Amino acid sequence: MSRKEQIDQVATSLFKSRGFAATTMRDLAQELGIEAGSLYSHIKSKEDILQRVCFRMADEFMAAFDEVKNQDVPASEKLRLAIASHVRVLTKNPPAAGVFLNEWRHLSEPSLSKFNDLRHQYEESLREIVRQGIASGEFQVKDEKFVVLTLLSSLNWLHMWYKPEGKMSPDEIAEYLSNLLLNGLKNF
Repeated sequence: MSRKEQIDQVATSLFKSRGFAATTMRDLAQELGIEAGSLYSHIKSKEDILQRVCFRMADEFMAAFDEVKNQDVPASEKLRLAIASHVRVLTKNPPAAGVFLNEWRHLSEPSLSKFNDLRHQYEESLREIVRQGIASGEFQVKDEKFVVLTLLSSLNWLHMWYKPEGKMSPDEIAEYLSNLLLNGLKNF
């Protein structure tokens, strides 16, 4: 692992546990066992790290979703696949997922606007699946925005409780959450 990758990894962990604003360059240097001034030979700023983490995660979400959205399957199956891809991205690196979901607000312009555009695109793609399901009669809902926000709210807390050594694998979590979110409590 390069020094820059080590810095990103340690910073991601600190940003998740302490928050971006509460993490100092001195904290980061101390965790890495180096002088604070020497950090700047590897990075431009603390926000530079935040940008890399947020946009790397956004790219992973978009790439995973791109594999799903063009599949020729019913909307309910497409939404199930989208949920599974979302879970896989979140569980691949929970600290980075936590930073992506909670610390993006600290991005400055123009990065903040670009990040918000990516979030909107992702949410809109999920809404399109729900609209397809409404049109085909698979989903009996009136407001796709409410459905998508509820879905994402449920999924995006995963980084807070998921443990790689826990009793459920990411695939089992994806299956359980898909069933719960697509079928409600009627089958439980």
